[in-house]
Amino acid sequence: MVDTRAVVAIDQGTTSSRAIAFRADGSIAAVAQREFRQIFPASGWVEHDPEDIWSTTLAVTRQAIDGAIAAGLEVKALGITNQRETTIVWDRATGRAIHNAIVWQDRRTAGVCGRLRDDGLEDLVTDRTGLLLDPYFSATKVAWILDHVDGARDRAARGELAFGTVDSFLMWRLTGGRVHVTDATNASRTNLCGLLSGEWDDEMLAIFQVPRSVLPEIRDCAADFGETDPSVLGYRLPVLGIAGDQQAAAVGQACFRPGDIKSTYGTGCFVILNTGDAPVRSLNRLLGTLCYRIDGKSTYALEGAIFVSGAAVQWLRDGLGMIENAAETEALARSVEDTGGVYLVPAFTGLGAPFWDPEARGAMFGLTRDTGRAHLARAALEAVAYQTRDLFRAMAEDGVKPGTLRVDGGMAANNWLMQFLADVLAIPVERPTVTETTALGAAALAALQAGIYGSLDEVAAAWTLDRRFEPAMPPATRRRLLSGWDAAVARTRIRIG
Repeated sequence: MVDTRAVVAIDQGTTSSRAIAFRADGSIAAVAQREFRQIFPASGWVEHDPEDIWSTTLAVTRQAIDGAIAAGLEVKALGITNQRETTIVWDRATGRAIHNAIVWQDRRTAGVCGRLRDDGLEDLVTDRTGLLLDPYFSATKVAWILDHVDGARDRAARGELAFGTVDSFLMWRLTGGRVHVTDATNASRTNLCGLLSGEWDDEMLAIFQVPRSVLPEIRDCAADFGETDPSVLGYRLPVLGIAGDQQAAAVGQACFRPGDIKSTYGTGCFVILNTGDAPVRSLNRLLGTLCYRIDGKSTYALEGAIFVSGAAVQWLRDGLGMIENAAETEALARSVEDTGGVYLVPAFTGLGAPFWDPEARGAMFGLTRDTGRAHLARAALEAVAYQTRDLFRAMAEDGVKPGTLRVDGGMAANNWLMQFLADVLAIPVERPTVTETTALGAAALAALQAGIYGSLDEVAAAWTLDRRFEPAMPPATRRRLLSGWDAAVARTRIRIG
């Protein structure tokens, strides 16, 4: 008998909102996606209008549900995955945000982080949360909103305001304001949650000056988060799975064993390595974080975050007008033998792991009169692989040397880039049949809670290989290219003025 059960995953990302209906076997039944506006109020500042997040999410979710029903499926549950660290503070009475969402890429609180670091607090923060003192994380963003919106701190003290990462905001809206929750993975990215305790940490709240009154309840990744209000979607559906986008992708890639590793190539690039039932303290400024929490049991990960990967291609399209769509970059990269010595270091909002340099800015080196758009497009793609190698080098110095990398995200469809990645890392790269693993992971978590899957082993059994890229670059060529990249990064970090 045909299994007609389906789960719809909401994948609210940095540049677009997407919803995908998955059948019980993990195949895709319906997809809807809408881009939304990026707001750049000042250099290094990145914001989103929460109403844009909500309206696009609502529209695509309705489309995916309708598509699933049209395909003869019964939608049993929703899962949510979201851009992590992005911070929203809203009025509990109206559900309206009191300020634009401050996006994970935003660097406006670099000075605050620097002062806390100068006060000697980074070791304590890292010991407690697994994270670093960096504007990337949510805590300083919350404090900034409370300090810069008139009356916000007083209103927070009176219990009138709520803070959440995007998952919390969506849950509030989907349930008609009845539920203020988050999951353990999103909580672990705020700098406010104890990595081992899995609970809000009073000492961190004091350091970052975030009142407990604004915080959501933390639940497991597969849990009963609440039901949608029928007036919102037209249906009463349970939300049974939530995870931050990178952790959701790790679930979708079936990274369930210690040593399993995946890299997601979207707006940024995020590498997550499963470390099992204990976090690893990196000596090379990688992050100890939660991989997932199911049935009260935490599985941990080592993570490296690159702020700009697909965003560099978006810049070529929207900022320079060099291409009409991202898919053009593969043909452009193939059309030239190399970049002609050009290196693009896309530190548009600082450098992430392992440098954590919020003051670095993007730079291009090696330009000549012969440099053309194909060279620049290839340099933008190569930068993605080089930055991934920086993370792998840091992991190797921490004593971890993965043997195979699983990839996903929009850029994973670029065969040229995936081969170059395998060449630069000198290990095989595996791309699954379903590359929408972020949404797939959220759907899998909801399906676990709904009883569609009986265990993580069943989730892993649904993973299938599309293509394996084997390294083929001569070692001498690899060393030469990486030496040039290292020099370019070092020059990017030189302070001018």
